[in-house]
Amino acid sequence: MSTTTTTLKEAIVNRRSIRKVKKNETITKERINEVVKTALHAPSSFNMQSSRIVVLMNAEHEKFWDIVKETLRPRVPEENFGATVERLQGFRDGAGTILFFENQETVKTMQENAPSYKEQFPFWSHQGNAMLQYAMWMSLTAEGIGASLQHYNPIIDEEVKRTWDIPAEWTLIAQMPFGEPNEEPGERTFLPFEDIVKFY
Repeated sequence: MSTTTTTLKEAIVNRRSIRKVKKNETITKERINEVVKTALHAPSSFNMQSSRIVVLMNAEHEKFWDIVKETLRPRVPEENFGATVERLQGFRDGAGTILFFENQETVKTMQENAPSYKEQFPFWSHQGNAMLQYAMWMSLTAEGIGASLQHYNPIIDEEVKRTWDIPAEWTLIAQMPFGEPNEEPGERTFLPFEDIVKFY
């Protein structure tokens, strides 16, 4: 366990979007493997476990962000593309990227096995993936590793599936670049507690 590991409360409070990350030799495949194992304890409806994860590190991670850049090039106005490249470079400079998928075959099987909930399983599937994303983000934060959640899908989906031989029934949900924090996050603002929470 890393010496930077914090309490659950500290991880929740300190979790932030770190969009500029960099490589660090202490962020190894073995260390990220342990983070992933921890995050996989996140719950899912009916214990359906429809989420799938692909971890890209080193050259594969850099290849992913090159794909994103080239996919965006014809879609972003030329005058804005420089800023887009700069943002993407903040992700590419990191140690790796976690790709979150949902296995639609699992969702379909659950719909067949529990037809009275058929309409709900796609929603529950995404909720489970969101909890996994959060568990992953919290686990990285507890390790002192910076991360953010990005959504360049669906425009990159076909190229990603082709490049890493991803099963056709997996749907890309989100991307989480990670690494040593290379920026100080801005201030967060919160709605008044009383507007969000009601006690009876």
